[in-house]
Amino acid sequence: MPVIIPRRRIAAALAGVVVAVVPASVALTTAAGSPAAALPIPAVAPAAVAATPLTVSQAIAGQTGQSATVRGFVVGQPTATSTVVTSGFPNDYALAVADSASETATSRMLYLQIPSAFRASWGLRTNPSLMGRQIDVTGALAAYFSHPGMTGTSAFAFSGGSTTTPPTTTPPTSTTGTSGPYDSTYYAPAMGKTGSALRTSLHSIIKAQTVLTYDQVWTALKDTDQDPNNTNNVIEIYSGRSIAKSDNGGGADQWNREHVWAKSHGDFGTVNGPGTDVHHLRPEDVTVNSDRGNLDFDNGGSAVAQCTGCLRDGDSFQPRDSVKGDVARMIFYMALRYEGEDGWPNLEPNESVNNGTAPSIGKLSVLKAWSAGDPPDAFEKRRNQVIYDTWQHNRNPFIDHPEWVTAIWGS
Repeated sequence: MPVIIPRRRIAAALAGVVVAVVPASVALTTAAGSPAAALPIPAVAPAAVAATPLTVSQAIAGQTGQSATVRGFVVGQPTATSTVVTSGFPNDYALAVADSASETATSRMLYLQIPSAFRASWGLRTNPSLMGRQIDVTGALAAYFSHPGMTGTSAFAFSGGSTTTPPTTTPPTSTTGTSGPYDSTYYAPAMGKTGSALRTSLHSIIKAQTVLTYDQVWTALKDTDQDPNNTNNVIEIYSGRSIAKSDNGGGADQWNREHVWAKSHGDFGTVNGPGTDVHHLRPEDVTVNSDRGNLDFDNGGSAVAQCTGCLRDGDSFQPRDSVKGDVARMIFYMALRYEGEDGWPNLEPNESVNNGTAPSIGKLSVLKAWSAGDPPDAFEKRRNQVIYDTWQHNRNPFIDHPEWVTAIWGS
């Protein structure tokens, strides 16, 4: 009789290779029941093969926004598009890595954003001994400081073979930093700063502006608040209504110029300066504008006629959800721009909803929540750009960097 060979084969596709797995006790058995020679036992492939990290040069060439792990040597801290410092590190916000520990050309470096949860362990100001160390970093391959980089980083570790215990690397729940095209130019003096130092720096940047007259505001608003779906119209800030640009004035159902920072809060009126700053002036229905009056901002109240989603009570006004962040960022801009210089009052948000004519507006905690809950959208970003390009030639920093609200006023 023929020799009977009972055998079970398991096909497993591992890294594209089919491997036959044979049990350790497989043997040949004759018809008489006597054992034959045992079959050789092949090695079993590992269940998974770890992906090899990208090199820095590969990461620079692959700025697709996709997540990846990159391996490189720490060579300094980027402070601008073509500037990397190797000592006297100003903060813990960024790293530059390269394929060689001795690299000095920024074109061959990858700039890494360091979210707040990792700064104490991986920032160079706190950990200058990181210089020259090889690390693995995971995040999105996206520009930082307008330079090939990685943002939204979620893991840091020393590369294999290190004899040093890596710092704790608990992933953050969210990324607290953003990058933008003006970081290395317009905002360069402010990058890496926080708290009062950030505020002072940003104030110095944005106070350089072209000051408009109140008549010029009419024309400016027809440009800054243009309806993206109808170039003949503007969008009213609170009501959201699209209305003809030409239908402006003081009559019922026309639109006029709403001061989001109520002009009585500081008594600056409509004269050139805070009274004509289009970063906080918006088109609004005459009746709704009157209903808002000079109320502070807070949650709650009764419905406002002709303004779906708006609420008001005796001391506060709540706009519709989709512009709550817009309102908050306009208030924060005004507080940053007008610091008691230029002959104008020092504007500041506070926790009150009964500010009257004081140069203050509230409610600060609510405004911070509105800014966090309603990030800048395409309309708000376009508006900021148009003001910068065509009208005042300054920007609202909190549209470009919403995280600067908490960096200045806290969480």
